[in-house]
Amino acid sequence: MSEQKHQGVALITGASTGIGATYARRLAERGYDLLLVARDQARLEALAAQLREQAGVKVEVMKADLTDRADLNRVAQRLRSDAAISLLVNNAGVAISGSLLDTDLDRFDAMIQLNVVAVTHLAAAAAANFVAQGRGTLINIASVLALAPEMFNGTYSGTKAYVLNLSQSLNQEVRDKGVRVQVVLPGATRTEIWERSGTGIENIPQEILMDVDEMVDAALAGLDQGELVTIPSLPEQADWERFTAARFQMAPNLSLSKAAARYKA
Repeated sequence: MSEQKHQGVALITGASTGIGATYARRLAERGYDLLLVARDQARLEALAAQLREQAGVKVEVMKADLTDRADLNRVAQRLRSDAAISLLVNNAGVAISGSLLDTDLDRFDAMIQLNVVAVTHLAAAAAANFVAQGRGTLINIASVLALAPEMFNGTYSGTKAYVLNLSQSLNQEVRDKGVRVQVVLPGATRTEIWERSGTGIENIPQEILMDVDEMVDAALAGLDQGELVTIPSLPEQADWERFTAARFQMAPNLSLSKAAARYKA
């Protein structure tokens, strides 16, 4: 049992397997009670029973499909109204392989609903609660593909770029109000997402595939170090700082009253 107590409740979406389940185990060890959200009731109940026994924390499960508006609203309302919730891991998401030209657009619609719309609603609900309480932590799970759209289909990477942008902007809104924001950009991680996306994990080069325990431990270390953006496999934080500095250097010239000289005859 963890020696840390009274951390409040951590709500974790996509909590039945993979990254979400690993966050549940790690946060239980840190003394958080848990509210686990996912579609698979049986897996949620099994994980909850295990964590109650091993970590001695309170665990509640909430079956919800976040692509269903009624379920999404139910989870968002809980996030907005429950003062005991002190941490959100906005993890639920899906990937789809294939190009825009040869993939069923209904599948992309469902992915956007989960990866963008649900993430936004839950982040807004949690932020409102946390600001009212003057404390709280919001962790959004994005992907390194937010920075590398050429490496996968642009619809998926676009949803993760959205999560990155949302997190950076939201941090500007709440950082002086006692609320922490972190966005995590994992690379390829050993979870069920590969099979669900139609890309077998056996097709992923082993040298780029991180075990989920290592990924989550690195992400939590980044949180402890006060990072806004955590890229678990990036060796040098200075690389991210240079990337950000280059972006800020362009900022004064992104919107001017005159077009650049190179566009004039």
